Amino acid sequence: MSIRVFKGDALLVHTTALHSVYVDAFCAPPWNEDDEKAEEFVSRLPVNVRRPGFTAALAFAGSEVIGFATAWTTVAPFPNDRCYPQAAAGLGVDRTVDWLCGAREIDELAVRSSARGTGLAGELLEAVTEDAPDGRSWLLTSVRSTRAMSFYRSQGWTQATHPSPDGKGIVVFLGPRHPARSLAAQPL
Repeated sequence: MSIRVFKGDALLVHTTALHSVYVDAFCAPPWNEDDEKAEEFVSRLPVNVRRPGFTAALAFAGSEVIGFATAWTTVAPFPNDRCYPQAAAGLGVDRTVDWLCGAREIDELAVRSSARGTGLAGELLEAVTEDAPDGRSWLLTSVRSTRAMSFYRSQGWTQATHPSPDGKGIVVFLGPRHPARSLAAQPL
């Protein structure tokens, strides 16, 4: 197995493989996404590869892509589409700007079911965050995936927002080298 890092549109030659890994990772529980969501992810790639600080890591077993992570630098002003408003509501305006804007934002992390439990997801996460500006990296995940929440904690990520565990909210995690991680409110 090998991991290759991409910094721009060279990633686009792997679009079909990324779609396949996305389907394998997210069309099963707890995500239960459909192929339409995988198509949306792939259709965003040509725009995403042009974002400031875009970084992707692909894991290969021979020539087969078995996992990937994508990330970029969060812009200011903080975006207001997708799940961004929930993140901003959970952190408040000042922390959102101070902690997330200008930081490396992990967009997607996906590993084929056959490669889970091998440490691959952690290696991909490290590959897209190792050169994060001043160690500042962050991501969002859903509280409905206890497995994802547990995984990020085991990788040294700090949960910075705490929505109701019975809800369908999203959670902001700060990376292991993020300077604000000690400032994040801990759960009660």
